[in-house]
Amino acid sequence: MIENNSIGAKIFNVANLVMLILITLLCLVPIWYILMISVSEKAAVNAGTVSFWPIGFNLLSYSKIIAEPAFFLAFWTSIKRVLIGTIVGVGATILTAYPLSKTSKQLPHRNAYMWVLIFCMLFNGGTIPWYLTMRGYGLIDSIWGLVLAGSLPVFNVILVINFFRNISSSMEEAAYVDGAGPWRTFLQIYIPLSGPVIATVTLFTIVGHWNEFFQGLVLSNRQSSYPLQTYIQQLVVSLDLSTMNTEQIKLTTQLNNKSLNAAKIFIAMVPVLMIYPFLQRYFITGITLGAVKE
Repeated sequence: MIENNSIGAKIFNVANLVMLILITLLCLVPIWYILMISVSEKAAVNAGTVSFWPIGFNLLSYSKIIAEPAFFLAFWTSIKRVLIGTIVGVGATILTAYPLSKTSKQLPHRNAYMWVLIFCMLFNGGTIPWYLTMRGYGLIDSIWGLVLAGSLPVFNVILVINFFRNISSSMEEAAYVDGAGPWRTFLQIYIPLSGPVIATVTLFTIVGHWNEFFQGLVLSNRQSSYPLQTYIQQLVVSLDLSTMNTEQIKLTTQLNNKSLNAAKIFIAMVPVLMIYPFLQRYFITGITLGAVKE
């Protein structure tokens, strides 16, 4: 904010603070409302009377979601997918972006490689050829199928390329003069200076893997192979009363699809909400973390 004793500066600071508070509330209120819906009774939810406080507080929706061991198995599958997928995805993105950030003189046919990436970002063969390809590689009902499917987002590659291009070439030239090769320059110059973009790409990758459910639906033939989002998506769709006992049927009659969906959304948000504060500080860091000494 502007540090000035003038009346205009004070008015600006107050208005800026009010605007930031309103934006914060706009982000937090929907999350709070979803939580209230998820812990309210069926009649109140159906009547639309739930607002900022729960009516008939209960945890039936959460009990339904976590009652079966399959929930924890799906949760563990998603954790493995996020961990492995982030390492593979971010690593592949950075290794692809580094050579493509060079000029055509440094990397012959660079423009042709870029056009191939752009084409793949804009067009694809469709779901059936993609599925047949994944099946041909034996990636059905495999964690590697979930990890490798879409492990190189072209948008992230372009983001990292543009960041690498903003790093001063003088640093690279100084490293070459000191005898550093491409790998040493990459690891000791570019990577340490790339904290903000690596954090950004990491966050995009984590959120993408965590929220994605369609790939799990297509690439998994068994429920035991489902990631969490696919499992939750199928929870409402595949309710079979013929396989339920009396207590389960009674619980189902007390549930509301809106409450259950709200619980699903809230559970899906929690891990991302826990991770984001640790990565957010990198978004306000300078583009480069060092400078060339003259």
